[in-house]
Amino acid sequence: MSARIIDGKAIAAAMRARLAEQIAGLTFRPGLTVVLVGDDPGSTVYVRGKDRAANEAGIAVRTIRLPRDTAEATLLAEIARLNADPAVDGILVQLPLPPRIRSQAVLEAVDPAKDVDGFHPLNIGRLAAGSPSLVPCTPLGIMRLLDAAGVALAGSRALVLGRSAIVGRPLVFLLLGANATVTVAHSHTRDLAAECRRAEVLIAAAGQPELVRGNWVGQGATVIDVGVNRLADGRLVGDVAFAECAAVAGAITPVPGGVGPMTIACLLENTVTAALRRRC
Repeated sequence: MSARIIDGKAIAAAMRARLAEQIAGLTFRPGLTVVLVGDDPGSTVYVRGKDRAANEAGIAVRTIRLPRDTAEATLLAEIARLNADPAVDGILVQLPLPPRIRSQAVLEAVDPAKDVDGFHPLNIGRLAAGSPSLVPCTPLGIMRLLDAAGVALAGSRALVLGRSAIVGRPLVFLLLGANATVTVAHSHTRDLAAECRRAEVLIAAAGQPELVRGNWVGQGATVIDVGVNRLADGRLVGDVAFAECAAVAGAITPVPGGVGPMTIACLLENTVTAALRRRC
């Protein structure tokens, strides 16, 4: 293994410590409310981690747990109540929602000024227009990770593998804002391996375990693995075949311990940003 390991866990911890120091200097505690519908095990664990990180940073966090059979109208009424609550600076609706609830309708119901997930169409539009407000947490975390790792983006060839509304597409706008030359690759891309090899910064967010092999990576490239996949044997892997790619890359993120911790740190950052804009 020759690649430098980019330690997202350590970078996120430093971010959280800076946020805690900033919050300690405020005359109020930023307020974050998480809405969890149902008892999906993965979502429950993730929300617990968010609660712990927010509390440690000094954010007043609470989780509203609603049963799986909650009607869409009931959920929308709860969001409207939170929109009107002056003590709530940030609202996060944990995804996925039960199938009968229209996720897009729920995300659009959140006040854009309290949309700490950055998923409201108004916030996505601002990002696309080059005047970002609240930015989706995982793409923002990737940018913070690259900056902390000293990766020079201006003029670089960056490839985003994946075009989801949550990661791939917002990340493209952020990379363009950092003056990278950006390519988006996906399942219909011809000669995907060749496209990946041309990248100096390769960000894998395809949702396919170990899709990116060592011979897909250019010598010395920076590889950011966004994927989190549980294999049949219980192993947790990313979208990148780590050992193979680490032998070629210049720098690489692990799974776990790479992008994941940055997502939560950026959720806290967005909550503080939203609170300051609303209250100061």
